[in-house]
Amino acid sequence: MIVHICNDIGKWGKGFVMAISKKWKQPELEYRQWYKMNNDFLLGNVQFINVENDIWVANLIGQHKINKDESGNPPIRYNAILSGLEKISLYAIENKASVHMPRIGCGLAGGTWDKIEPLVITALTEKNISVTVYDF
Repeated sequence: MIVHICNDIGKWGKGFVMAISKKWKQPELEYRQWYKMNNDFLLGNVQFINVENDIWVANLIGQHKINKDESGNPPIRYNAILSGLEKISLYAIENKASVHMPRIGCGLAGGTWDKIEPLVITALTEKNISVTVYDF
């Protein structure tokens, strides 16, 4: 399973998603459709898209908007990341999947790995889910 962070305003087109879109069109199409439906398109929710046999992309809504707010806070929402990772752990266990990701939330979302890594450990590795984090 490939995990990445999405925003809560339906924007797709910068950062890691460009590599996903280059390989598969379905994650972007499904994300945009999910946004239009707007029923559970909320921070902390995750959309799972099967892109190939035994390969899923997890669109985790973990950032509010795309820019810093009036106070200068980045769009990352750590509680949403944790909530999404917990959903991902259940899906990974059910599907016997390993998790692969960049340092989620540390690019355009403005988060820091020293805050994200403990969330990954708590939600995934402590549940014996194999996690590989890639640096680009």
